[in-house]
Amino acid sequence: MSEPEPEPTSKPKSKSKPKLAIMRPVSYTEKSVKLAESLGFETVAVPMIEIVNKVDNGFDSFVKRVVGGESDYVIFTSANGIDFTLLKIPDENRDPFISALKRTNVIAIGPNTQKALQKLGVKDPGMPEVYSSTGLIEYLCPNVSGKTIDIARSSFGAQILISGLEECGASVFETQVYTLGMLDGDEQKGLIELALSGKITVFAFTSSMMVRNFFANAKAIGAGEQIVDILNDSIVAAIGIPTADTLNSYGIEVEVIPDRYTFEDMVYKVKEYISN
Repeated sequence: MSEPEPEPTSKPKSKSKPKLAIMRPVSYTEKSVKLAESLGFETVAVPMIEIVNKVDNGFDSFVKRVVGGESDYVIFTSANGIDFTLLKIPDENRDPFISALKRTNVIAIGPNTQKALQKLGVKDPGMPEVYSSTGLIEYLCPNVSGKTIDIARSSFGAQILISGLEECGASVFETQVYTLGMLDGDEQKGLIELALSGKITVFAFTSSMMVRNFFANAKAIGAGEQIVDILNDSIVAAIGIPTADTLNSYGIEVEVIPDRYTFEDMVYKVKEYISN
């Protein structure tokens, strides 16, 4: 009697990669996609906001205060703030400005901003433990009474940073060196349609403005209510509490908020959340 032939064994099906929606400005796309894919995500990258240069009336006075040694502290709330500040300074004045920064107490909101300052030769930029306006206030408040503080940032910076530092006794000057624009083309609406198809696993939001424009694009194609259900059936990550609060205001439950408010930490936290 012949031996029965063994039944063929089927190959285990490969688990599909979770798809992560990255909606950061174009300048961040390559680095963000590389990080996410290195952690096992499939990505779809469509910018919901763009970064735009801006010159306000106080910019020249800001530069003069820094170069003249009148600024006790200079705060940069993003690497973009540094780039757009230097962009507006004429070539012949840029080195004196950077040299003056090296003699000033320069504060970075987080590690990426700190690294950008260090590349300029600012050796030891201060940095709060919590990368937010509230974190900056807590970090600086004990030392700024009677001091002059300059802040270079976007036109969408939180007002609490100025009022909080003023309550600590500082004289605060804000210079808006760039702004954020909302994008509403075919690419953005295409991302909403992809979301509606249920093919995106994780939505990563890095600013309140990104949230608002995401919903504006959904509303524009008549999917304002449906997109809420889609997000609540997916994994939603917010880079920090302010962004999470904005998502909550649209009826969205946020599953992931990193301990440190950076995109890198957010993606790592999403991976950990999925693994569990």
